[in-house]
Amino acid sequence: MAKENKEELLTLAIESSCDETSAAVLRGGRTILSNIISTQIPVHQKFGGVVPEIASRKHIVNIMPVIDECLREAQVKLSEIDQVAVTYGPGLVGALLVGVSAAKSLAFSLGVPLIGVNHLEGHIFANFLSAPELEPPFMALVVSGGHTALVDVRGYNNFHMMGQTRDDAAGEAFDKIARVMGLPYPGGPRIDALAKEGNPLAIDFPQALTEKGNYEFSFSGLKSAVLNYINSEKMKGHELNKPDIAASFQHSVIEVLVGKAFQAVEEAGRDTLVLAGGVAANSGLEGRLREEAEKRGVRFLYPSKILCTDNAAMIGCRGYYQSLSGRFSDLYLNAIPGLGLADCDD
Repeated sequence: MAKENKEELLTLAIESSCDETSAAVLRGGRTILSNIISTQIPVHQKFGGVVPEIASRKHIVNIMPVIDECLREAQVKLSEIDQVAVTYGPGLVGALLVGVSAAKSLAFSLGVPLIGVNHLEGHIFANFLSAPELEPPFMALVVSGGHTALVDVRGYNNFHMMGQTRDDAAGEAFDKIARVMGLPYPGGPRIDALAKEGNPLAIDFPQALTEKGNYEFSFSGLKSAVLNYINSEKMKGHELNKPDIAASFQHSVIEVLVGKAFQAVEEAGRDTLVLAGGVAANSGLEGRLREEAEKRGVRFLYPSKILCTDNAAMIGCRGYYQSLSGRFSDLYLNAIPGLGLADCDD
């Protein structure tokens, strides 16, 4: 029987879009009872990046133990779960299918609703878990390994896409440059750490699509410029100044992100900016956004480190608010690896 008090709903959430197997239990939309994350980083480090086939196999091994642990930590029985939320895209198709299959099986066996969640929307909703006072409307800057976008969050189920990447995501560029520089996987945190030792103005790397009112992003040109610079220096026999390269590259990425984010805040008339996605853990980006927000009198929020990375709690939060508007999935739900962010006005 459905609970009348929606704040007491227990949501079991599953996330398996890349190289983290995660399960969480939430009471209502914002109370995390458990959030278990099993990372595969040590497995993929030797390859310099995520190997999709290996990731899928590891998810198969990890998914049920992770779900069992999350229920145990939440002190909740499987029979008490009211709904199941799961990431169905974007991500690696094999990895997504493991989570989707587990979620469909559980929802069917329990006779409870199934909720397919967009992973990128989940990243935005991680901010509701870190900031209980947060309410729409606000502007969201989503910066992840696979996507970069500005989203005007007008309501819990009402979003407007201001602009997104035309090609490479910021996070993907970080990982590629780190790999070329010989830094271990994952590359983003390594670039961030190395940049603190370098001069961000040492090398004049390009910044694309900077004209006012353009909220789209492009990082392929910047990535090529950095690769060409590194190759040119090697051909000249020069020793690479890795801290300067890291700092200058990161500076170009951050300035574009910050400039567009606050233009969007101003155009939409918002007083709050939130940061979302794995790159939200970048200290350089967080620092610049905070600095600019203080200058402009804009409230700036971002999730705790554990909620910046892929996790099931953010999927459960998003799923909860979808359920309040009746946005459920049927048992034909399938993985959509190329799922993007789109306007939503439910």
